[in-house]
Amino acid sequence: MKAILQAMTGYVPRGRHLAGLVVVLIGSIFCLWLNTQLNVWSHGKIVGLSSLTLAILIGMVIGNTLYPKFADNLGEGVGFAKGQVLRLAIMLYGFKLTLTQVASVGMPAIMTDALVLTSTFLITYFLGTKWLKVDKQTTILIGSGASICGAAAVIAAEPVVKAEAHKVTIAVATVVVFGTIAMLIYPFLYHLGWLGSWLSAENYGIYTGSTIHEVAQVVVAGNAINANVGDTAVVTKMIRVMMLAPFLLILSFALTPKAEIADSDESPSFIDRARQVKVPWFAFIFIAIVFIHTWVSMSDRFEQAMVLTDDLLLTMAMFALGLTTHLSAIKQAGTKPLLLGAIMFAWLIIGGGLINSAISFF
Repeated sequence: MKAILQAMTGYVPRGRHLAGLVVVLIGSIFCLWLNTQLNVWSHGKIVGLSSLTLAILIGMVIGNTLYPKFADNLGEGVGFAKGQVLRLAIMLYGFKLTLTQVASVGMPAIMTDALVLTSTFLITYFLGTKWLKVDKQTTILIGSGASICGAAAVIAAEPVVKAEAHKVTIAVATVVVFGTIAMLIYPFLYHLGWLGSWLSAENYGIYTGSTIHEVAQVVVAGNAINANVGDTAVVTKMIRVMMLAPFLLILSFALTPKAEIADSDESPSFIDRARQVKVPWFAFIFIAIVFIHTWVSMSDRFEQAMVLTDDLLLTMAMFALGLTTHLSAIKQAGTKPLLLGAIMFAWLIIGGGLINSAISFF
């Protein structure tokens, strides 16, 4: 109970967060307004844009120009927005879904997620360690981020892998670079008809949720088509996020140092290894809210308030993510890790598409 209370207090902003949160809030409100106005000005003909897309793009422009000058004063609040605010937004996303919608995704999404996760990680590990000669820890971190849920998976895998801080930074940089590209290019390809010709709208949602790196990026790419596709994409992605815990548990077993076993009378127990796993609790709360939304009668006003709140929080998280997505991340990643990330990005698009296409026939 004490641990739960401590986790809950982490979602309460402190005084040091306020300046950054105010800036992010103002930027987000502007993006929501601009999105509405663009639809009015273009009579709904602007393709692939949403308030989330605008937030991350405008955030990136500011993040690489003005923001660095004020980062010392705004950094903690911006970090709070792209961390706790994002997770809170994903939790509240449950008010947009019901179990009927979750059931509509069903087994195809689970099978697709499992196959994409397994194939992506194994290919990353083989290419990284055997061909590109990237160190094992960095390769595992990049594979974790690409195959499951981006930076969250990288950070969750770090204590299991016991990697140095700069290796975590490199892996996160590949997620930022290629996840952002995926978030923008998927809707563009769909609207061009290159994906729509062999994937239905629902299958595009599953494809998006099973192959794009970050939860937030999936939200953007899915909702750029329509709300229903966005719901399918997020549900598929959350199933993939739920696979993080068993993935890390298996990884901890595989990576138990031989020296640790040699220095002890017996190898680490199952419980000892399981304690290394950082369970993504926000995913479980998201699912709990979906159950509540399905079974508990709610007024239309309350549901609309939750949806509007969630839209604002998501836009805030995207604006904060844009502010902290610096072009220097490409340079930090280095040539080989960036090449590995690029290859796996191509695999997620092509290989993930083939997996999705194959499963859609069954």
